[in-house]
Amino acid sequence: MGVSLNAVYNNYLTTYSRNHLTRYDTHKKSELRSVYNSIVKLNKEAPWYLPTTSKATQQYAIAIKENARELRNTLAQLGGMEENVLFNKKSSYTSDESIVSASYIGSQDPDKNVPDLEMEVHSLAVSQENLGMFLPDARIGLPPATYSFDVGINDMNYEFQFTVGESETNRDVQERLVRLINNSGIGIKADIAESEGRTALRLNSESTGLNPGKSQLFTVSDNKTSKKTGTVDYFGLDYISRQASNAHFSVNGEERSSASNHFTLGKLFEVRLHSTSEEGSPVRIGLKTDVESLADNVSHLVGGYNDFVKAAASYVETQSKSRQLVNEMRGIVGVYGSALESIGINLSEDGTLNLNRDVLHQAALQSDDITETFGSLKNLSGNLIRKSSQVALNPMDYVQKTVVAYKNPGHNFVSPYNSSAYSGMLFNSYC
Repeated sequence: MGVSLNAVYNNYLTTYSRNHLTRYDTHKKSELRSVYNSIVKLNKEAPWYLPTTSKATQQYAIAIKENARELRNTLAQLGGMEENVLFNKKSSYTSDESIVSASYIGSQDPDKNVPDLEMEVHSLAVSQENLGMFLPDARIGLPPATYSFDVGINDMNYEFQFTVGESETNRDVQERLVRLINNSGIGIKADIAESEGRTALRLNSESTGLNPGKSQLFTVSDNKTSKKTGTVDYFGLDYISRQASNAHFSVNGEERSSASNHFTLGKLFEVRLHSTSEEGSPVRIGLKTDVESLADNVSHLVGGYNDFVKAAASYVETQSKSRQLVNEMRGIVGVYGSALESIGINLSEDGTLNLNRDVLHQAALQSDDITETFGSLKNLSGNLIRKSSQVALNPMDYVQKTVVAYKNPGHNFVSPYNSSAYSGMLFNSYC
């Protein structure tokens, strides 16, 4: 059962959940209880309908739920879940985004002084790379048999087994090992390197850097494996062509290091390193002006809304009720049409929004009361949060279904699982 569950979660994460999780994906017990109660209430009068068996429809339902979750998280990160934060949320800048990018994660208190930082990047954190022997595309030199080798990573040991056939070539087996390793999801990516008509297996760790006391991120051996040995030496899988190393940088002249290129600084900034800087030319990290921060927040809101509408519209040709969802989103924005136009936000025919930052800047600079000027945007944000929560709660509402029977009004019973049909879809063909 554990193997089946792992397969389910891996399939879900790689197929549907493309974006990283945020703190808004974690919930208190009271919030989970509220979600359950909402499902019970939602289904109390809902009719019974035939189960959905089409894989395309199942994927659509799960995708709609995930896109709704992503929209809600985008709005929440902009402060849409808190009173007045949407207009006060600070955003950061760096003087060279190609070297360092940053986002502000500190206090939103307008009176809090946040100093600028200067960062010099001396080296990036890099992953471990193992590069095997370059072999000709000829019949493999290993006798037909079942072979295995072990990969040790993150204090775990994984055994890979495969069979070598009578007429297989070096490349045939290399390509099979690439698929075997990549599909395992253990934190190593494999590919084939080519040089002068010869090919070699290349293994790269997904992690970077080294923790204290560690000399390698992963090891490859077949010394104690369960099947026939010899593949590690034959393919050269244990040769480390590049050692993992940490990122080295300085902040305001103070030398620091990190095992990752993604970290936080002083609980103020979340930083990503992209390349090294020239000596004596630090990158400045700081906060944008209030107007620039407001423009960034509005831009992210518009982008999150557009991503959701485009995702729903992409299913219009195959899922008839996706058009209903697009029209509902267009209707929500249409209520605030003229007010949004006055601050540079226009509704397109396809339901997406266009942002004119110049008009937005002008409206912000001329405003005596930001809250009043951008009140329509705050109301829109609240409506979008409610709509995205509703779609995430019951994506099956936007799936064409065949109704079997309507419940007897006043004599119904609780059925909390109907709107969670998409949960069963995840386990389809696994259990």
